[in-house]
Amino acid sequence: MFKSGFITIIGRPNVGKSTLMNAILGEKLSIVSCRPQTTRNNIQTILTENDYQIVFVDTPGIHKPKHKLGEYMIKVAEDSIKEVDIVLFLTTPDREIGKGDMFILEQLKNCKVPVFLVINKIDENTRENVAKSLSNYANQFNFTEYIPISAIKGKNVDELKKLIVKYLPEGPKYYPEDMITDKQERFIVSEIIREKALRLLSQEVPHGIAVDIISMKKDKQGVYNIEATLMCEKDSHKGIIIGKGASMLKKITSYSKYDIEKFLNEKVYLKLWVKVKKEWRDNPSILKELGYKQ
Repeated sequence: MFKSGFITIIGRPNVGKSTLMNAILGEKLSIVSCRPQTTRNNIQTILTENDYQIVFVDTPGIHKPKHKLGEYMIKVAEDSIKEVDIVLFLTTPDREIGKGDMFILEQLKNCKVPVFLVINKIDENTRENVAKSLSNYANQFNFTEYIPISAIKGKNVDELKKLIVKYLPEGPKYYPEDMITDKQERFIVSEIIREKALRLLSQEVPHGIAVDIISMKKDKQGVYNIEATLMCEKDSHKGIIIGKGASMLKKITSYSKYDIEKFLNEKVYLKLWVKVKKEWRDNPSILKELGYKQ
């Protein structure tokens, strides 16, 4: 009997949804940053084994939106709860359940499929904190399964995978065996560049950064020639992204190139530009061009 199904990972920003996705898949497909709200699209990643196929939907963290991009991210996250086979509610150990998690639990109350409580970052917390969190959540919601994990360390990730397979319904193979994501290469490349920018710029530039792939072509020698624009909202941010003597832009390019070559398994020539698009996160036409559309 072959089993298959769609799984969504839901949770507050920065609880480790993308890190968990990457740990399960063994591939770096979802942007990982220490800064919250970095995932903007629900990325479908696919795990296929001999007797099952799991299609994961990674979602933006649920938070109070401050602009049209934020509203889009919330809609994507809430829509992902519908029409899936299993919901993984991901959170971190806390002595008390916060307002953000309580809001998500309210959204899940009418959910008719199994909902797992997955408590992440147990490597950063005491056993007492983890136990207290498990107890608190059990008093608020009747979860199907309870599992504490460390996505970054890989602790209990295999056990979580086994539980998912246990609850998968019988079904077809939705995607080819060698397919690990439904996103186009251009999207993954843009996410790699955006991740490097967020990591290297740290707190200097807020989340008003987007990446637009201008061109991506493979020449006769098998080298990918990629040109992309880093879009920011303020002139002052442009100067920070470029850096003195273009030092920061060169660093972003170098780090991005390394990961893109690993992803494409080919040599890459990468050219990055920086442009200012004021308040692009509230501009529907720019959001549509960047792929943030329902």
